[in-house]
Amino acid sequence: MQVIQISKSFSEFVSERKNLSFLFFGGKGGVGKTAVAGAAAYYISEKLGRKVLISSTNPVHSLSSLFGQDLWKKGIQQVKGTKNLYAVEIDITSTIERYKAEIRERITQFLKFADIPVDVEPFVEIASTNPAFEESAMFDDILNLILDKKFDVYVFDTAPVAHTYRLLGMSKLYDLWLFRMVKSREEALSLRARLSFRKEKVMEELKKDPLLASLVSSRKKTEEGRRLLTDNQRTAFFFVTLPLALPIAVIERFIGWVEAFNIPVGGVIVNSVIPRSGEGKVSQYVSNKIKEQEGYLDTINTKFSGMVRALIPLYEREVTGIDMVSRMSEDLGKTNFAI
Repeated sequence: MQVIQISKSFSEFVSERKNLSFLFFGGKGGVGKTAVAGAAAYYISEKLGRKVLISSTNPVHSLSSLFGQDLWKKGIQQVKGTKNLYAVEIDITSTIERYKAEIRERITQFLKFADIPVDVEPFVEIASTNPAFEESAMFDDILNLILDKKFDVYVFDTAPVAHTYRLLGMSKLYDLWLFRMVKSREEALSLRARLSFRKEKVMEELKKDPLLASLVSSRKKTEEGRRLLTDNQRTAFFFVTLPLALPIAVIERFIGWVEAFNIPVGGVIVNSVIPRSGEGKVSQYVSNKIKEQEGYLDTINTKFSGMVRALIPLYEREVTGIDMVSRMSEDLGKTNFAI
């Protein structure tokens, strides 16, 4: 019998942290992040009685399929068949359009301030085709959800590793960019005041500068978001893996990346573990897969010692619909991990 060494289960982890509010689930594509995130959200809402919002940050959303309920472009919806669970598939289209409008306004104000007559549209186009533009919009939408404080707990089903890495990076890069923009704007306004013969009047005008006010407001929001996301009592990032070599290697690197952003690691959840019960009746193929799995579970024991929070068995059917989500949540909450 293979036994994973568990120092603290998922149920124990979330129950002990009374202030835990932000849970992220990430890992390699195809490991079942959406299902595990949904099961975790269901567990916290049903077992702990907390009002939970699960959100998808993956451009290819799967929450609708998981819950068997159309969520796309519907805003926040209560998940049918639950009491305290709500879901939203984040649509960044409107945020991107708002970004473009804000960029257009800011560039127009800057050029007007510098007395430079030029068409702003090429500048807007360049800014909005930046590779990180969509990540910026997604990060902004995540912050808006978090800072609204309408729910007790927020669960995020993240995209595959590369996209999530860029998304997490926005918490640092966006803040750094805003800091430099604010300083640059302050220096430009200060220079204008020093060169003006009507210094007092100009300084009074500068205090009302809309571009500077907008930048300062944006920076305050990102600072508050970063403060929450790096609070080890309120935030935890969980890594979902399969008992296979590639997903294990991916999350081993991913853990280091998340820690580099000072985001607290909640632990590792191993999904789709083949149970040994009835092993003598299975085909040679399944028997070989079980033996192969044992080696990977040993690897998980070694590489993630003290970090494994749950083992989820491989089910006889796909995890879709609230009945299967509920079933997975029961397994997620178990403290007996013998396979």
